[in-house]
Amino acid sequence: MPEFTIPGMTKKDSVKVAQILQKQLSTYNDLHLTLKHVHWNVVGPNFIGVHEMIDPQVVLVRGFADETAERIAALGESPQGTPGAIIKDRTWNDYSLGRDTVLAHLGALDVVYRGVIEDTRKAISDTDKPDPVTQDMLIGHAAELEKFQWFVRAHLENAGGQLSDSGQRTEKGAAAKSR
Repeated sequence: MPEFTIPGMTKKDSVKVAQILQKQLSTYNDLHLTLKHVHWNVVGPNFIGVHEMIDPQVVLVRGFADETAERIAALGESPQGTPGAIIKDRTWNDYSLGRDTVLAHLGALDVVYRGVIEDTRKAISDTDKPDPVTQDMLIGHAAELEKFQWFVRAHLENAGGQLSDSGQRTEKGAAAKSR
């Protein structure tokens, strides 16, 4: 197979950026499945609002996965979108809640978004020098992810601006504190 990369990029930089993007691809694939899981398992007051709030997030995150996979291919590498790739690339635990209340799921989802956004911001920083085009794509993703987290946090915030899941680093801890 002929070697291909983006004109003006070295093969070394292409491989580096593709590796960063592969982690993002696995993250986005995991996130859209997690969001759909929440969509199916959320119960209680405000169910329908949250149920319907989640689907547009699923659609956009699936789009991020597709855009990321296509960028990997444009860099001359092979995107891996299999369940095995998600597990291999995972540095996080599987989503831990099943059927639960709106606030429990939103508290847990806040923790998920925090991790995804932190990883995305690191990828933005890591692609600054080798590929500003990829960096720009990731910046756009981060803006939407941060907006989604704001939607989630709006349900967890009291009139004084405090989040019900404040200080929690695990999904189960955030869920328990938010119930």
